Amino acid sequence: LSGLFYECTALTKTKSFFHNLSHENCMTEYKNPALPIKSDGSISEIWVADDSQSIELPYYDTKVQAGFPSPAEDHLEQSLDLNTLVIDNPSATFFVRVAGESMREIGITDGDILVVDRSIENWENRIVVAVIDSEFTIKRFTKRNGTVVLEAENPDYPPIKITEEMDFSVWGVVCWTLKKL
Repeated sequence: LSGLFYECTALTKTKSFFHNLSHENCMTEYKNPALPIKSDGSISEIWVADDSQSIELPYYDTKVQAGFPSPAEDHLEQSLDLNTLVIDNPSATFFVRVAGESMREIGITDGDILVVDRSIENWENRIVVAVIDSEFTIKRFTKRNGTVVLEAENPDYPPIKITEEMDFSVWGVVCWTLKKL
């Protein structure tokens, strides 16, 4: 599922979240992101959410065993719109592509797509997309003795203490990670 999204990110920059997944349409409707970005290396692309169209995919409401197989159950097929699943507030939602491994310990790795919601105001201990001195980064937002500290989820990356001299803002909270397996 996320593999389809990953291969079709060019189209999702201008169309709905999973609208028309054919490779030809991805190539013909590509538009560059509206904002050029400068990043500390943790973000490679940013684009806005557009849920003006939807595509409903089959959804089987049953648990799939990851251990021992279970006897077959009656399965009720429903439909699932991925826009509805991952976007709570379309006008405040955007997507970023991860670059680098600073968040790997919580499963966010290079190439993943993050769904980010700007309307969430509680940042404490959440994974955020932040801007420090005009550079984007993805880190965990924490406070230590009243000081904001952005923490990586990889011991190879040091925490970033936010000082008064820094131009700092939080762009949003990461709500979903979409990855290609």
